[in-house]
Formats: sequence, C-alpha cells, structure tokens
Amino acid sequence: MSFTVAIVGRPNVGKSTLFNRLLEQRKAIVDDISGVTRDRQYGVTDWNGKTFNVIDTGGFVPDTEDIFETEIRKQVRIAIDEADALIFMTDAAIGITELDESMVTLLRRSDKPVYLAVNKVDNNQRLFDASEFYSMGFEHIYFISSMTGSGTGEILDAITSLIPEMDKPEDEETKEGALPKFAIIGQPNVGKSSLLNALIGEERTIVSNIAGTTRDSIHTHYNLFNKEFILIDTAGLRKKTKEKEDLEFYSVIRAIRAMDEADVCILLIDASKGITAQDVNIFSLAARKGKGILVLVNKWDLVEKTTNTARDYEKQLKTKLAPFTDVPVIFISVKEKTRIFKVIETALQVYDSRHIKITTSKLNEVMLKAVEAYHAPVVRGHPLKIKYVVQLPTAVPSFAFFCNYPEDVKPAYRNYLENQLRSNFALSGVPIRIFFRKK
Repeated sequence: MSFTVAIVGRPNVGKSTLFNRLLEQRKAIVDDISGVTRDRQYGVTDWNGKTFNVIDTGGFVPDTEDIFETEIRKQVRIAIDEADALIFMTDAAIGITELDESMVTLLRRSDKPVYLAVNKVDNNQRLFDASEFYSMGFEHIYFISSMTGSGTGEILDAITSLIPEMDKPEDEETKEGALPKFAIIGQPNVGKSSLLNALIGEERTIVSNIAGTTRDSIHTHYNLFNKEFILIDTAGLRKKTKEKEDLEFYSVIRAIRAMDEADVCILLIDASKGITAQDVNIFSLAARKGKGILVLVNKWDLVEKTTNTARDYEKQLKTKLAPFTDVPVIFISVKEKTRIFKVIETALQVYDSRHIKITTSKLNEVMLKAVEAYHAPVVRGHPLKIKYVVQLPTAVPSFAFFCNYPEDVKPAYRNYLENQLRSNFALSGVPIRIFFRKK
C-alpha cells in the first residue's frame, strides 16, 4: 500500500517551499512571483519512520488569463481524486481570498482528510491575523512557516498517524514465496496496455489510440513457459467526463502507486518521442524507492535505422538518466511482437539481482582489491583506510564499508566503489546503497 499527500492551494502561498522542506532538497523552484511552479513535482519523504509520496501542484498557464479555472482548479480536482490526504495551503499575510474560498468549495465535496496549513505565520501579529482562517470550518488547522519549518512537525505528525504501521520503507525483506511484481509505467499512449496484452496473449485491457484510456491499476497473474509473476498495468476505462483533465498528472500518480507495490518497474517510452522530463522524474523516484528498473523503447519498427542507431539512441537515453545508467535498455515493437519476451527474461534477471546475496568473504576479496588499486584521498593529512565491507540485510542491495573516517569519504570515491560493485556483481538495473561506518 502506498500513501500519497498532495499540497494544494492558490499561487504563491508557499507550496513549493513546504515541498522542498519535506524532501530536504531544493527540487521545486521557489520565487515570489505568482505561478512559478508550472510542472508538478513528485517526491518521497519520511516522518517518524513512515514513508509517503508528496505531490506539489502548480498553477500557471502562460496562454490564459484565468489561472484558477484552467490550471489550479484542474489540479486540485485531480489531487482530491488521487491523493490519500491533502495539505491545503493558505497565506496569513494576505488573508482569505476568493480563490481560497473556491478551493474550499471543491474540498468540501471530498471525503479525503484535509489539513489546512496557514503559512507565513512567523510572528505574533501574523498569528493573530491567522485566526480568521478558523471561519473556513476545517477540523484540522495548523499555523506554520514553510520557510523556517515552524509548525511543520505538528502537521506531519497528524498526517503520518493516518498511515498504518505496515506501511514501512521498502527496505523490508520480501516475504518468502511471494511472486515477483512488475509494474508497467510510462506516459499516456506509449503502448503499456498493448504490451500487457501481447505478453499474456489476450485482450486483458482496453486498448485505443486515445491518450489516457487507462486509469485504474490492473493486476494480471502471468504463469506461462515456466515463468510466474504479477504484471501491474495502470489500466481501466476513463469516464468521458474526465477526458479533458490532465492526463499526464493522472499517469504520474498511477505510476507512483504501481511503483510502490512493484519489485521491478518497466518504464515504457515512445521511440519517436524519446524519454521525457516526467519519465526521468519517475525513473528517479523508482531508484530512490530501491526498485529494479528496466527501460523499453517501444515502436522501434517506426524508426529509420542505420548501423549504429540503437547504440547512439541508448547512449543519449542514458545521458538523461545519469547518474544511474546501469540499466537494461531493450528496443521493442509491441505491434510486431519484437523482443517482447526478452522483456520477461530481463525483468526476472533484474528481480533476481535486486535480491542478490553476496557472501562477506567474496565481497571483501573483490572490493579490498579495488580499494588497494585506487586508494581514497588523504583526509587532513591522514590516509583513509577501508578495512572490510559487508552486505546489509535489506531488500535493496546495501553495503557497509568500515573505515577510519566515514564522514570524510568524498562522492567521487563513493561512485568509484559503486562502479566496482556493479562491474563485479550482477547488479544491472538495481539501485544500490552504500554506507560508511566507523571501524
């Protein structure tokens, strides 16, 4: 089960600032100009040992004067439908506006829990002014400052109390005997449902050339040719009333939900369009969640080819996916059924790699030679010495290197060790985590 929190509100109330604080990184662009967030931002965070997805909704469309009607209202409606909880942000410095009131009307139609966050409450006068927001009638109201972090802990405590204890981070051991789960993700109309139908040999899902035909997750039990696993496709017929809504936003939220459940994510892209910024965002999320990843370039039959077309395409693709580039890339045609069964073989290989267990003796034999071949830089006049390495008992391949100055290991040397792990062990398509600990 995944848990998703969406931050909604009119422009320039501090949504992106709160988003950046929750993720502890400057991912969303922040500015005093209204409507800076033009693209939705997605991330993963944790609080009190519970992990959940966070969505920052934006609100600026350059070709229209009616910002609320054309963009914010659309995003709020989608967020209400798809998220498990909503943070409704307002601005204590400005007070209640007509746009706030319009959003309140939308939010009251939903049964999703809404947490009213009155932002920019950073002094006693603002706290006094913010009391007017009680008139909105929400049960959960918090006075915060997303810039300083004041009050954010209380709202996170309330939200994480909704997440069951079973929703732990993905570092838990996989249950014995559980079937591998492969999620087919990608932008609308790239062939996700067609791939599922081709693999199982029947019309399991509705297929059309209308972007966004698929909506709800469909689980298919695959048990053919001595291979058994669960395929997850974000599929289902969309109602006509929602055809005009933001398909890209829907596809991303569905991908995140499918990703949380899967062991391996199969990212499908259109060969003629290439990988999009949204695909890269999803790819990065899957890596952070510790999922195995496989990239499929569909509609390869429509691409004009020369001698090195596939090689050059893969090189450009991996440049956009950097720094995690050790990922299998398969060029397929679902329509022609070209290499689609290689997808199954490779996905199972990635699944096995994600659950690889390397003995401590073998790990030290290989990695200590790598350390000896390229010593870490000197730290404050003292040589950094790595004594031994062990694999940690987690679902995602994780390794602890014991050394004398763990806090001083530079990113470049961390990358070197990761590359050595990948070149010596079967870890293609699998994010790996490296920790340095005091000897």
